[in-house]
Amino acid sequence: MEHLAGGQIVAAETAGPMAPADLLASAKNYASASKAARTRAAYRADLAAFASWCVTHGLDALPALPASVALYVTFLADDRGRKVSTIGRALVAISQAHKAAGMPSPTSSAEVREVMKGIRRTRGVAQTQKAPVLVADLLAMIRALPEDLRGARDRALLLAGFAGAFRRSELVSLDVADVVFMVDGLEITLRRSKTDQEGQGRKIGVPYGSNPDTCPVRSLKRWLDASGVVEGPLFREVRGRAHVSAARLTDAMVARIVKRTAKAAGLDPARFAGHSLRAGLATSAAKAGKSERAIMAQTGHRSVAMVRRYIRDANLFTENAAAGIGL
Repeated sequence: MEHLAGGQIVAAETAGPMAPADLLASAKNYASASKAARTRAAYRADLAAFASWCVTHGLDALPALPASVALYVTFLADDRGRKVSTIGRALVAISQAHKAAGMPSPTSSAEVREVMKGIRRTRGVAQTQKAPVLVADLLAMIRALPEDLRGARDRALLLAGFAGAFRRSELVSLDVADVVFMVDGLEITLRRSKTDQEGQGRKIGVPYGSNPDTCPVRSLKRWLDASGVVEGPLFREVRGRAHVSAARLTDAMVARIVKRTAKAAGLDPARFAGHSLRAGLATSAAKAGKSERAIMAQTGHRSVAMVRRYIRDANLFTENAAAGIGL
């Protein structure tokens, strides 16, 4: 078993110091294949930052004392100005590293919990959320798109992303083979998602829209016909005026498309992000009186609490206690 002593990793009962970076290798199982690649990368970065901080201050990172972890989270909050959620993720990384090494986690100590409680109370835990793209916003964005190949792609992307309530990573992961045109609309097979790391997959139905110009089904068909894409990635880069690349769009590109189209529609692009399409469907469905069950079936949410947040936000002015009381 290895540990970090005096700023260096050493193997128990053996000689020979190791570089601090090898702390990552010694805890390689802390983020197993059950975690998404992006999550594992974030944890590795968090653990590397903690190890570096411990080296600087002459403290052990593995095993770490509760007092050391309490000082570190205070450093993240005060010196680095990190968000509560970011500090929480760092604690998870530290905890998983200790568990992988067969050591008790210092993050569960009363000392660390009390410091985190104080940080939450002082800084708050409310997250800064981007605005949802509501139906009126989406229609304005669609109208602002050019009538060219890139516009056809972006129209299909925005409408399918909204109607299917896709995460941007899910949207760009789709292949042509995942989409089946049916009598009632689209049947889209999502083979893997954030909440389905084992790849069991699920099917999402996207119905025809009442307006042909803003119908997600017809828009996707027009994109496929215009692009000539018959297999492989569904949404691809368009280079120049009419060259369709074999390269799949990235999730960052989806965010840029949302922001760019919002700006073209006269909306504030800073209010929106890639997640705004998914949030927009959930919020719009709640406004329309759709049930929790229907919303969760479309979004794939497993948490009722999360869906109820969308419903609460959608109904801020519905049956409002301050409305109609004579003000």
